[in-house]
Order: sequence, then C-alpha cells, then structure tokens
Amino acid sequence: MKPFLDENFLLQSETAEKLYHNYSKSLPIIDYHNHLIPSQIANNTQFENITQVWLAGDHYKWRAMRANGVDEKYITGNASDFEKFEKWAETVPYTLRNPLYHWTHLELERYFGITDLLSGKTARKIFDECSAQLQTPAYNVRGLLDKMNVEVVCTTDDPLDSLNFHQQFASEGTKLKMLPAFRPDKAMHSDDVQALNEYIDKLEAVVDKSIISFTDYIDALKNRHDYFAKNGCSVSDHGLEQIYAEDYTINEISSIFAKIRAKQNISHHENLQFKSAMLVFFAQWDHQKGWVQQYHLGALRNNNQRMLRQLGPDTGWDSMGDFSQARMLSKFLNRLDNENQLTKTIIYNLNPADNELIATMIGNFNDGSIAGKVQFGSAWWFLDQKDGMIKQLNALSNMGLLSRMVGMLTDSRSFLSFPRHEYFRRIVCNLFGEDIENGELPNDLEWVGKIVQDISYFNAKHYFKF
Repeated sequence: MKPFLDENFLLQSETAEKLYHNYSKSLPIIDYHNHLIPSQIANNTQFENITQVWLAGDHYKWRAMRANGVDEKYITGNASDFEKFEKWAETVPYTLRNPLYHWTHLELERYFGITDLLSGKTARKIFDECSAQLQTPAYNVRGLLDKMNVEVVCTTDDPLDSLNFHQQFASEGTKLKMLPAFRPDKAMHSDDVQALNEYIDKLEAVVDKSIISFTDYIDALKNRHDYFAKNGCSVSDHGLEQIYAEDYTINEISSIFAKIRAKQNISHHENLQFKSAMLVFFAQWDHQKGWVQQYHLGALRNNNQRMLRQLGPDTGWDSMGDFSQARMLSKFLNRLDNENQLTKTIIYNLNPADNELIATMIGNFNDGSIAGKVQFGSAWWFLDQKDGMIKQLNALSNMGLLSRMVGMLTDSRSFLSFPRHEYFRRIVCNLFGEDIENGELPNDLEWVGKIVQDISYFNAKHYFKF
C-alpha cells in the first residue's frame, strides 16, 4: 500500500517516476489563463491568514461546503476568518474522491510544509501555522508565486480596464511577468440590452468619444484592443456557451446596434447575429496582432437565480451545459481560415461529451504553418481533475498530437492553486510511463522525457512567445 501524497503520488510505475522527477518536476510554470487580481500582484499583497488567500473567491470550495450542509454565513457571509476556515476543515474529510481532497493537501504541503490531514480536529493548529507563515516576507504574493517557480501569469481583464496595475508592475522590471488578457464578454452580451447599454456608456467615458453608431462602437473597442497590445497583451479569452456564427451583413448589425442604443428589444435571431459579428471582429484583430485567442465553451451559468440576486455571478452556481458545438464552431473557424484571418487558437470544452468533437475539430484547421496552431485546451473547470484530465489527454492523443499540447493552466482566483500544474504533470508522466511499461511505447526515456518537458513547459513558451 502506498502512503498518501508521497513523492510518487499518482505515479504508478518506475518509468513514470523517472519521467516526472528527472524531466518535468523542476520546470517553470507559464500560467497563461487565470483570474488572479492584478492589484494584489502589483502591490505584493501580504495576506493576514490562510482564509483570505485560500477561501475568498474559491467557488470550488464553496460548492463543497454547501453540499456538506454549511450555512452561507461561513462561506460568503460575515463569520470570522477562522470560523470560515474551520467549516472548510470540517468539510475536507467528506471530500474523499473529489479533487479538492488532493488539491487541499498538496497546497498545504507544497506551500507550508504541512503534512497533517486537514479536519475539524486539526483546524486550529493548521490555521495558526499557515497564518504565521503568511505574515512573513517570504509569503507575500510574489513569494508564493516564486515558491512554485512561476514565470508568467496572464490575468483576465475587461476591455474597460485601465491596466494601471499591469503598468505599475511592468515598471519594476521583475523576472516574473504579469500580462493582461483581453476578455470582451460584456461587450457582446446583447442578451441584456440594458446592461449592454450601460457597458457602452462606460466605454464612451474610457475612450472619451460618443458611441452612437456600430462603427463608433467597433472603433472604440479596437482602440481598447490596441491599448491592451501596447501594455503587453498578446492573448484574448472568451467565455461562451457556444460559438456564434450566424450569417449577417454589416447593415443588419448596424440596425441591430441602433435598436440596442435606443434600448429597444431585439429578436433572438438578431441577438445571435450581433454576437456572431462581434466574435469575427475580435478574431480579426487578434490575427492582425498575432495574438492567441482562447474560447471556453459550454458553461451553463447562474442557474440559481435566487442566489445570483443575493451574491452575484461567479459564486458557485454554474454547471456544465449541453450545447450543440460542432456546426457553428466549424463555420466560425472556416470563415476566418478562408479569409486567412485565423490566428493561433485554443478551444476548451466543459462537457466531456465534446472531447472527441473538439479533438477532431482542431485537425480541420491545423494547416502546417505553426506546430499546434489550433489547440484542444486542457481539461477545464469541472474537468480539471484526474479523470477529466486523462479523458482529455486520451482524446487528444488518439485524434491529434498530444506532443504539441501547450499544457496546463490554473484558471484560478487563488495564489495557492499552482500545484495544479504539478498534478497535471504527474498525470501526463504516468500515462507515458504506463505505455512504456506495457510495451506500447519504446523505452526511450530521452525522447519521451523531451515530449513530457514540451507538454509541461516548452510548448507553451514557444507558442505564446512571452
């Protein structure tokens, strides 16, 4: 029987152990998509205790606590930091076989050297020990990133963002890079005409120009896209239920935009046309600048309207959706490719039923110009756990080139989430190790080790060129 979380955690063979420890373990981390708060990196925040750095904003943990019967007071409410941590600690023993059990103990060990299992009985001891370390200079935000050998973090930023914290950080000239990513979801959210109008009004203030026509709107957003580029941005990101690729004319979109600005309702078809046009404009700008565009597809968000009203979005009430993905995704990519405007692209799916769909779709648009130009992104959100990662890796292996994959990302709001890269690397090494042990791959550790290193780090470094 293997001990829990020892140095060979998830590594089921001697070959897997060699691949991980000799080739993958020590490589830096390029985290090209996350939801970290730029001000906390720029100002090198020092957290007072582990609740502040670990539980605030982490809806993975919040969902588990709710499922365990914990009152909202101890999750997003006004309970003390220790009370919130204690309720999480009491929940952890009930998370067996959920990835949270692995992540929790990996993070306690990697950041704080704590090997005790977290529970209600150990809550006070672990809270005090972690909090004491967090109050020392080595455990400020940049110290936490340095402990995990993080080289690059790409935050997720709305086009309206001033990027002042990115500018502040860049002026220091540190080894760590913090770069913005252009996330224009709100700019194309025509489902809610009132909210979109309010957004356009804010954009007017940012660019200091009136926005009356659709041309005005596109010019203003292009201005922000250019501004992001000047501030080191080379990545865009879109969180969508599905790709929109309805046929439209610019005259039709101009008319739809006029309705939006007049605060008139638009039809379902007009809504889809508007979103389709916006996606094309964003993709064209990305291509012009040589950016990498990312599409996160398949989340059914804000399912619990009562809790949305109470807590707002991104608080743990989202799930997988079962949207039809193939036809519109193909149409969208094909349009860009036909016009020679398809830039490097990463597609993530939230529903595992779409694994093979995405794995085959990317092959339609990998044209040989760049290795791995169109990528099947790493297992995302509800799928970034052992089973989900293995299924994604196997689908990509069977139908594409796993060897060209750009690896893992945290997609996280927590500075303690970076052991997810380790988790991913261990799983990759175990898959290759298992195949070698079974005689399904040659026992060529030098070559397989190079492939493992590429997936862990070098493919991302070459692909993004940060």
